[in-house]
Amino acid sequence: MARLLLFGGKGGVGKTTTSTATAIHLADCGLRVLLVSSDPAHSTSDSLSVEIGTEPTPIPGVEGLYGLEMDPESKLSSLLPKLGNMVDGMNSGNGMGGLGGLGGLGMMLDPSAKDELNDIKSDVKTSEMILPGLDEALAFDELLKHVEDPNWDVIVFDTAPTGHTLRFLSLPEIIEAWSGRLLRLMRVSGGIRSMLFGRKESEEMKQELERFRNRVLHVRRVLSDPQLTSFTLVTIPEKMGVNETLRAYESLIEYQLPISSCIVNRVTPEFDHPFLTKRRNAELNRISELEQQLSDVKVSAIELQDEEVVGIDNLRIIANKLYGQVISINDDLGPHEVGDLVIHSIHRGMCREFSDTEELIYLHFPGIKRDELSLRSDDGVLFVGLNGRERQIDTSIPVKASQVGAKLEGDVLRLTIPLKEG
Repeated sequence: MARLLLFGGKGGVGKTTTSTATAIHLADCGLRVLLVSSDPAHSTSDSLSVEIGTEPTPIPGVEGLYGLEMDPESKLSSLLPKLGNMVDGMNSGNGMGGLGGLGGLGMMLDPSAKDELNDIKSDVKTSEMILPGLDEALAFDELLKHVEDPNWDVIVFDTAPTGHTLRFLSLPEIIEAWSGRLLRLMRVSGGIRSMLFGRKESEEMKQELERFRNRVLHVRRVLSDPQLTSFTLVTIPEKMGVNETLRAYESLIEYQLPISSCIVNRVTPEFDHPFLTKRRNAELNRISELEQQLSDVKVSAIELQDEEVVGIDNLRIIANKLYGQVISINDDLGPHEVGDLVIHSIHRGMCREFSDTEELIYLHFPGIKRDELSLRSDDGVLFVGLNGRERQIDTSIPVKASQVGAKLEGDVLRLTIPLKEG
């Protein structure tokens, strides 16, 4: 499972620059890095001067770095369509009378069940499945898909501006409550739902909702786990920027996100000029204010550059200021500490060892429960599943799952593949 590094702040403070520079540096150190952006402005593509698509795109000039700009709106039409149809049917009259779309079938419910059904139905409307924040829900789900992929070592997530990010982070509770109401609706309607939609289809709807809810709960677990996630606040040394950063900090702490660092960008360099000296002193006072208010967070500063930070070469200059010289990271799982001014602790998502008789593959899965994992093979190709999502694991020889030894040891899943029969 990949380490998730989130960068957030108000619009225009340089979070795309710092997150992109971070991704480049980690890839230069030998890690497999996916840089993800949820910002509809496509700032990441502009920063790299490379067109990034909605699937992982190799970044020329940076071995091991891939970029992805999420487009959750394009997937809206496919999200739980059966549930949308179900809610529409339950809430529409269509001349059938009685309990909305249930018509005379409502007579089959006792009075208390009818009251509960009407109460739940009043809370669940198709419009609530579309607004607000369904695009953030899809972004969550898309992000988790990549975090759970052991082929990545690090996911660097350049979040949308702070307001969007906080709505993004609040969605698990919203979706959990929304899912809970729909599950109650399904339980109360019971056999009536089966008569309306068929037992097989109603079971499929319930299973899909259960899977979606489990993924949402898993996202929250990932985001609040300091072994997996860290959040870096990015700001500028001005009153509005500092105040918004402090508000964002309080909100993120409420969601139990591990905040590791705060980067103050675009600090005026030191020059022997009265105007610039006055401005720099005011900015240093703002930084001191941040350090006092964020006593448990490392606050670091980057001076304003003498040219626009666009393109890989300029981003490497910023990376050098943040993390120092590039180091070569060992092939083992780690943890590996990377950085100078800003420090990140990174585990590789996967590593392997060979002997004369075995291939050993180690997958880093912190916080995972045994019953969330699955293992299967198909035509000699090995797949590891996590919460119902499977990832292909490359092996040196074709394998059968029945021949693979799998053992979960703490946070590490060890796969033992025999290289010789017998």
